[in-house]
Amino acid sequence: MKVGVVTFPGSNCDYDAYAAVKSVLKEDVEFLWHKSTDLCGSDMVILPGGFSYGDYLRAGAIARFSPLMEEIVRFAHSGGMVMGVCNGFQVLTECGLLPGALMRNSHLRFCCKYVYLRVENNGSRFTGACRPGEILRIPIAHGEGNYYYFEDDIRRLEDNGQVVFRYVDRDGRVNDEANPNGSANNIAGIINREGNVLGMMPHPERAVEDLLGSADGLRVFESVRTACSAIAEAGGN
Repeated sequence: MKVGVVTFPGSNCDYDAYAAVKSVLKEDVEFLWHKSTDLCGSDMVILPGGFSYGDYLRAGAIARFSPLMEEIVRFAHSGGMVMGVCNGFQVLTECGLLPGALMRNSHLRFCCKYVYLRVENNGSRFTGACRPGEILRIPIAHGEGNYYYFEDDIRRLEDNGQVVFRYVDRDGRVNDEANPNGSANNIAGIINREGNVLGMMPHPERAVEDLLGSADGLRVFESVRTACSAIAEAGGN
């Protein structure tokens, strides 16, 4: 498996993602510069967290126009796997690869802490290594993680199994106290209809070793590796 990690001006989690793939997963990984149009043979692309282009206008709004994003959109439409974390999730909604929008946290404060996620769909390419309903402890760090979509569209996301992660308490219960940003239905991560694009606000790359406080994020990377191997064996996307 080869992973490409995008670097925008203002990215600050690109090195975390690189280290998770290179040092923990022991897989091939390469940085992808935002002005390039070459994905360097990547099997999966990660849009990392941070503040791309300083979050001017709104988070992710300028990054969507970078030369590399045009290639990433083509890559995703051809079935290539793309994962957007935090700011990367915001970029994916801005460029139309994922539905909905990320708004200011409902309490209007930056939030940085560990949260609990429940795996709502373990049949996706990004959650195949998880058990149904498994609770993961993964950190967040964002000011605009409040996922919004129209009520009928949220219902369709739920019905289609596109909600893959949901904020819960340590016992797996969905409630307002477990929701760190006001996201609709406590949504923490979604996939597109085709299942090859993931957006999530929590940072799995910051939870890949017990020394960091949790290794639960490794489940996401292990799921991706298994999916990439299956795709390679099948001879395509």
